[in-house]
Amino acid sequence: MISTEFPWLTAITLFPLLAALPIPVLPDKYGKRVRWYTLGVAIAEFALIIYTFWTHYDTATSSMQLVDNYPWIAQMGFNWTLAADGLSMPLVLLSSLVTTLAILASWNVKKRQRLFYFLLLSMYTAQVGVFLAQDFLLFFLMWELELVPVYLLISIWGGKNRRYAATKFILYTAVGSIFILLATFPCSSESIHIPPS
Repeated sequence: MISTEFPWLTAITLFPLLAALPIPVLPDKYGKRVRWYTLGVAIAEFALIIYTFWTHYDTATSSMQLVDNYPWIAQMGFNWTLAADGLSMPLVLLSSLVTTLAILASWNVKKRQRLFYFLLLSMYTAQVGVFLAQDFLLFFLMWELELVPVYLLISIWGGKNRRYAATKFILYTAVGSIFILLATFPCSSESIHIPPS
């Protein structure tokens, strides 16, 4: 286990969501500023992730690294626990790259631009959080946070059968979420709590 003083993983997890908050009030008469702002946030997040793993991640060890571990709901034994290993690190990099490319690919979206880009950045945070979460409840919440933007993105900006596709998506993932939730509480006492170094 390798921990650092600065909460790098918390920063890269929360940055897209916090950066999305100004989008509803961002002055933008012609819809260009919101697009560029979102792309800038995505690139900045991607650069921050690369910097974090390049400078603070040791590929020579298989232990959990860059550990952020803070008491969250102490009565239930849940912590805000994030950590990276050889499996989660490349997945975070890949999801960051794909999300940035998705923003570029959707450059010509005109319908409800503010909502569209707000949902993309919210999904960005959830994706990173899912891969880094080391607490069952935190993983479940990140998983659920990801489902909401994806459902709305499909149902509003999807293709011809978008409502049907969105309904099937939410039904299948809701069933999966039930099993995740059921697994959360029996295993809460066995959550991965990484002691501070």
